[in-house]
Amino acid sequence: MKKLLFIVLLIPYFQSPAQFLSKLQATRSDALFTTYAAPLSRSSYKLDQGYQLLFNDTERGVEMISSDGPNFGLAIGLGKEVRFKLKELFNEPVITTSYSDILKYKYFPFKDIRIDVSFDVFSSSGSFMEIMVKNVGKNMEEVLLIPYHYYPSTDSAVNLGHDNLCEGYCYPLIKKADSWMKELRIPFSTDLQAFFSPGLLLDSMVYSAFKAGSESSKPIGPADDIRRSIQLRPGSQPYWVLAAGFRRIRLQPGESTSFRMKVYLEEVSVRKPEGFRKLASLNNADPSLVIAEDERIYSKIPKITLPSGDYEMLYWSCFSLMRQCMMPPEGKCRVNYYVFSREPKWGWGYGGQVFHESLSMLAYAYMDPAGAMNSQRVFMQRQQPDGYINYRTGPYLDETIPYANQLTTSAPWFNYINWEVFKISRDRNFLKEAYSSGKKFYSYFVKNRDANRNGLCEWGAEGELESVRDARVAVWDNIGRPMNFEGPDVNSMLVREARSLSEMARTLGQASDAKLWEDLAKQRSALIEHYMWDTLSCFYYNINKMDQGFTFRKPNDLKIKEIIGFLPLWAGVSSVEHSGQLLRSLRDPLEFRRPYGIPSLTAKSAYYNPIGYWNGPVWVQWDYLIYRGLKDYSYTRDASELLSRVLDNMIWHLKQDHVFWEFYSADEHQAGWNKTYIWAGIAARMLLDEYSVK
Repeated sequence: MKKLLFIVLLIPYFQSPAQFLSKLQATRSDALFTTYAAPLSRSSYKLDQGYQLLFNDTERGVEMISSDGPNFGLAIGLGKEVRFKLKELFNEPVITTSYSDILKYKYFPFKDIRIDVSFDVFSSSGSFMEIMVKNVGKNMEEVLLIPYHYYPSTDSAVNLGHDNLCEGYCYPLIKKADSWMKELRIPFSTDLQAFFSPGLLLDSMVYSAFKAGSESSKPIGPADDIRRSIQLRPGSQPYWVLAAGFRRIRLQPGESTSFRMKVYLEEVSVRKPEGFRKLASLNNADPSLVIAEDERIYSKIPKITLPSGDYEMLYWSCFSLMRQCMMPPEGKCRVNYYVFSREPKWGWGYGGQVFHESLSMLAYAYMDPAGAMNSQRVFMQRQQPDGYINYRTGPYLDETIPYANQLTTSAPWFNYINWEVFKISRDRNFLKEAYSSGKKFYSYFVKNRDANRNGLCEWGAEGELESVRDARVAVWDNIGRPMNFEGPDVNSMLVREARSLSEMARTLGQASDAKLWEDLAKQRSALIEHYMWDTLSCFYYNINKMDQGFTFRKPNDLKIKEIIGFLPLWAGVSSVEHSGQLLRSLRDPLEFRRPYGIPSLTAKSAYYNPIGYWNGPVWVQWDYLIYRGLKDYSYTRDASELLSRVLDNMIWHLKQDHVFWEFYSADEHQAGWNKTYIWAGIAARMLLDEYSVK
């Protein structure tokens, strides 16, 4: 089929901050994040539905899809031909606007037929797709419109309810709570009813229930190819239902027609008339007002000059990712908080906040300082009198995970994040709250994580979780549990915690406190340097907490080079001499200088796997910390090169699948295991640190 080439100018990449994402010309080969969820003001936790634009699979339609919910699409017929697959289109989609909750795109299924789409996730329950079909040719055209909608079903016997006044129908929609949600009793809504309207008067409407992966002999006219396409896709349920409407219209040259497909999700307890009323209310939503509000919010993001359109797309996409994960006050959260991902949802990622995910606030605070401060206040407001803060804190969860007579907390990045957020917000009230809470947390941690009272801490309780590195860790898996070792990770974090508290105290005019905290940081730094630095291999390692040696079961078995050995660089612990020697491993392509960043384990290890978990992949937030350490020690060339390698893989994936991932392979274009992950947004901070004018 003949294709018409679009010439994409670079001009839209350099619009003002308020306008950049409103004036795009992005194709499927651009590094744009295309997952969408409701804005904070219209979001709710228990019933929340997001969507992803699917426009990169040539065998599938251009659709708004969700992991376990409704999916939208449109097929167009002209003459005897019906087109909906990407490979069939005369011109592929071009995205012109994209924020965290709304997008606009255009494409040509046929040479003279133009489609303009606005898709708005208006609220956690309601979304709509506004479609304009225009004849841009010189002749009258009779067009067949086939708006279609498909969704997973618990079985093939689907009970559809129709509403003639609304030209819509309702159906049962079951969302599965995973074992983690069930165990912790997360009140996630599972038994729903969905209300759907195709948005225009139809000549006919057909419903087809079928089993995924099977052949169906019952034809349903022009929509049969759509059903066959869906049957080839793996789904969360074995059965699917396709609803497809048909409408023939005649369009004179220059004439257009518009309609709005709508879906609204509700609890099963909601009466059908009320559900259809809410569905109809989406007719009043104005996409232009939504975009104007997004422009106002995004205008706060610093405008920086970046070296390429790919970096520009990545930068703005990071903020859309983080903004999308923010949720309004609900349940136990008196202020806004965040989840790891809203589309797709995964149980443990939907429970609430953890300190290591909160590293993303180092970037998000530039867009929404009040929101970043509030997410940190969630921890402060739930802090226990002795200073303890939950491992995970959410609107319906205080996850403490007791083990060995201890409660699991989070890796101590609390004061570090608070101080970095304050440096952006300059809110002294927040600083006072943070300092009061942070002192108590620091005291709790060192009191409960230094079993032998030698001034060095170990991980406690469920240490794998507390340490962040919760699976496939070379030392944990092959040597012993984390509570047996005093590590450069936990102790470097505590050095940075003490120094952050020192900066807070100094800013608040408490000079004596500032000196106390700085002295504590120096004392711990000296112990790290003395005991954890190995002069033979020039690296920092875990040590046996019983004798501060590198042996636990076999001689020197703790000398395993992991990413934690670089954290003393980030914390400002390393001496000038040691930092220079440490860079030998970081610069070695056979160890840590891998094609796409610094892996979590040296590539020389037999346990190394670049797409494993904590035994090889690149974790963007950890690579940011090392990047920051390199900058602080004036290894600017190494820092810039690291940034380039990490971002290259992120950009490649944004161009391929248009999502952010939990981690990325260190050696090839591959990523895993959970997508749309908030902490990948810290890449925006890397770009700010690299390209902001100081």
